[in-house]
Amino acid sequence: MSKQGVLVLSTLGHTWLLDLDGTIVKHNGYKLDGYDAFLEGAKTFLNSIPRCDMIIFLTSRKEEYQERTERFLRENGVRFDHIIYGLPYGERILMNDRKCSGLDCAIALSNDRDVFEERTITLDSDL
Repeated sequence: MSKQGVLVLSTLGHTWLLDLDGTIVKHNGYKLDGYDAFLEGAKTFLNSIPRCDMIIFLTSRKEEYQERTERFLRENGVRFDHIIYGLPYGERILMNDRKCSGLDCAIALSNDRDVFEERTITLDSDL
């Protein structure tokens, strides 16, 4: 990432590991309000992820919420490849290698809960 809010990525395929509650949708909205609601800007960002990329949602939600969660995403036209349910509430650690070219294959971003920070994806063929 080179400048604030701009993700500068290689033109290779990417794997997006995205938390749901408090990152993409209102934290625990599915429990408190009975429905999910996207954080402002999150759906636009999801739609900007290149079509060839893989999207994996991570969540502490129990599997009993699987049907409701996936229906919400499908009804809103959000594509995903997998959702991993029942994760612990603590930190999520991403570890990956660095290519011989110097390309870091791990990027970690943290937002304040229930605030989606605007991000723009830029592909750079020089990476």
